[in-house]
Amino acid sequence: MPDLLRKAEEFVFLEARLADEQRYLEWEELWTDDGVYWVPAGGDGIDPTRAMSIIFDNRARIATRIKQLGTGKRHSQTPPSRLRRLISNVELIEPETGQPDDVGVGANFLIYESRERGVTLWGGRSRHTLRRTGAGWRMARKTVLLVDNDRPLPTMSFLV
Repeated sequence: MPDLLRKAEEFVFLEARLADEQRYLEWEELWTDDGVYWVPAGGDGIDPTRAMSIIFDNRARIATRIKQLGTGKRHSQTPPSRLRRLISNVELIEPETGQPDDVGVGANFLIYESRERGVTLWGGRSRHTLRRTGAGWRMARKTVLLVDNDRPLPTMSFLV
């Protein structure tokens, strides 16, 4: 079990680093074809098919989001945010997909975002569902539970 936890931690750290460094094409390669990226709004226990979400993307929408970020025409990211994530309390959890071979990983995070408007701190907990593929680990699901997702938020136009 410690070896599995260590490999899961390494994946979560890699995913965070790629997002911080705006290496979006490499970040996109971390997803399975059926991947789901979800950031709920209005609390943590909502049904994303019945309530508004900050992000609720399937794999095609993830690809579109990456293309938009890569154009340089995303005015909310001109100039791009400078980001650093601190990841802690990584643990193995139940995977959200229900697939028997998937691995669930939970972690707390704090994102430091620096922009011309100032500094914003984004705190929360992420839940990754990882799947082993021929190419290594891939994300089948990522859920990001922001601490203050029940309040009005400043513009978030980066990968959280």
